[in-house]
Amino acid sequence: MKGKKIILGITGSIAAYKAAYLVRAFIKKGAEVQVVITPAGKEFITPVTLSALTGKPVISEFFTANDGTWHSHVDLGLWADAMVIAPATASTIGKMANGIADNMLITTYLSAKAPVFIAPAMDLDMFAHPTTQHNLDLLRSYGNHIIEPGVGELASHLEGKGRMEEPDKIVEVLERFLASRCDLAGKKIVVTAGPTYEKIDPVRFIGNYSSGKMGFALAEECAERGADVVLIAGPVSQKTVHRSIRRIDVESAREMYDVALSEYPTADAAIMCAAVADYAPEHYSDMKIKRSSDDMILRLRPNPDIAAALGKMKRDNQVLAGFALETDHEEEHALSKMKRKNLDFIVLNSLKDEGAGFRCDTNKVTILKSDGEQIPFDMKPKKEVAADIVSVLGKYLK
Repeated sequence: MKGKKIILGITGSIAAYKAAYLVRAFIKKGAEVQVVITPAGKEFITPVTLSALTGKPVISEFFTANDGTWHSHVDLGLWADAMVIAPATASTIGKMANGIADNMLITTYLSAKAPVFIAPAMDLDMFAHPTTQHNLDLLRSYGNHIIEPGVGELASHLEGKGRMEEPDKIVEVLERFLASRCDLAGKKIVVTAGPTYEKIDPVRFIGNYSSGKMGFALAEECAERGADVVLIAGPVSQKTVHRSIRRIDVESAREMYDVALSEYPTADAAIMCAAVADYAPEHYSDMKIKRSSDDMILRLRPNPDIAAALGKMKRDNQVLAGFALETDHEEEHALSKMKRKNLDFIVLNSLKDEGAGFRCDTNKVTILKSDGEQIPFDMKPKKEVAADIVSVLGKYLK
């Protein structure tokens, strides 16, 4: 973090007192900090305190009252290596999500070219409200990083989720991000994501519950670390954010197989995260199959095994990673899969863990490596899980 330039945005929350500790922690790491505070934020912590800590005048208004000096939010946006809004109130989050640029902090955010980190702080009901969650989802979709609030006693003396994350944790998030941001620069990474649909007739198919969230999180994480990413996506509603992601949409396992085999020879690594259908109907009906009183027998044929095919063509300087979603004998099945498909490592998760697997925003994984090492992780948001997985991948690519 030494030499990095950080904009710290402070808003009108009781948690603003933590900003003093946050400023101090950034400066101890060697960073340069410029504070931008909303008018409401000054009711909770004084600019004098913050200026003394940063060695810089605190910016709050567009113009300095005594001499009319204009503070350029555009210049600030170009200056910074990162922008952190901590604490971020529900009001500021709403303005950021919807582009309501009525104060210096929001105009600076809208001008920022650097990554933006947002640490919400509010009462538990405000945080849980659908409008707040919708606005946070919008900010995530724009590529912002949300530092989830903690659970504990709030200013209202209620217990719940809404406490701004502690300063040392925020610094840790920034430090890890800035340190790892370019470790995949110049690398081409292929990522598969989502389900595949195997057609029965024009209106029916065989599929699964995969939402694609994990695969898309992996693609975004690789891109944020400097990689050129080819994302081969099954039929999902997920959106990509990073400009370094080249998305190729497919529907069937055969289509995903063809694209993967075409892209992998020029790639440095591939992460097989898609939930590919193992079987497809032997025969496809051009017309909708009508219901009858007789039993319907659907004959299936095996689909091509994408990971195994890539494992056979893998060169010594390439890395191949896979996923194993299991319901029983998890480790045994995952190790067998890794060996059969010539994977360098496999990410194991179990449907027995509540909050893991399909459709969830969280996941709990263990990474099994071909050298026998096992790396377990706690339940985390999928974006953080993606960071853990890509960190392991990065060590292989070194």
